[in-house]
Amino acid sequence: MGIPVKLEAFEGPLDLLLHLIEKNKVDIYDIPIVEITNQYMEYIRAMQEKDLNIMSEFLLMAATLLDIKCRMLLPVEVNEEGEEEDPRAELVEQLLQYKMYKYMSYELKDRQMDGELLMFKEATIPDEVKEHQEPVDLDALLDGITIGKLNAIFKDVMRKQNDKIDPVRSTFGKIEKEEVTVDDKLEYLNTYIVSHKKFSFRELLKNQKSKTQIVVTFLAILEMMKVGSITVVQENTFDDIIITSNV
Repeated sequence: MGIPVKLEAFEGPLDLLLHLIEKNKVDIYDIPIVEITNQYMEYIRAMQEKDLNIMSEFLLMAATLLDIKCRMLLPVEVNEEGEEEDPRAELVEQLLQYKMYKYMSYELKDRQMDGELLMFKEATIPDEVKEHQEPVDLDALLDGITIGKLNAIFKDVMRKQNDKIDPVRSTFGKIEKEEVTVDDKLEYLNTYIVSHKKFSFRELLKNQKSKTQIVVTFLAILEMMKVGSITVVQENTFDDIIITSNV
């Protein structure tokens, strides 16, 4: 009968690798990949975790370690700059980043615990103290003030107020959105052509009250041309456009 062994819980494969590196007291920049991989695989075999998502993370790292282990047995690769590539470099970078974030979390946790030890007391100022106001000495306040000085102060305040006014935007009027739709103009044109079987496009636009209405009327004319309810003719360039109802 085997002796039950309680394994430490790790946050993930990087946490386990970092534990093995610190336990073996090895240089993180020069990881003995064979030894660490063997220890990592022993831990994987002993894991009792049933969650497939968690196990898949540890198995993926195991595959990465085995890949690095195999690459370490091959001849050293050289990059374009002529430098030897270390198969462990990417893993070392991940471990360094994880170690930094891990110790930052420890620091934040310590600060939180220290903060929980602080006690605050709400202010208990008597009402008579809060309501107390220093008496105003009008003679001292108005000492040396003359009508001329007051006038100068007033002009200075008014000048600062005028400086705050935007000389361009202050002349703008209020912009109001005009609600007009193509459907509205189609209804208007269908009524208009009942009494105007043939009419001038220019005269039609002159009856519109705004640029928005002109644009929407033009769109409505295009829609009526598309469905064939009107015919548009311009005999010569720059001549007036004549619209004829087909209804």
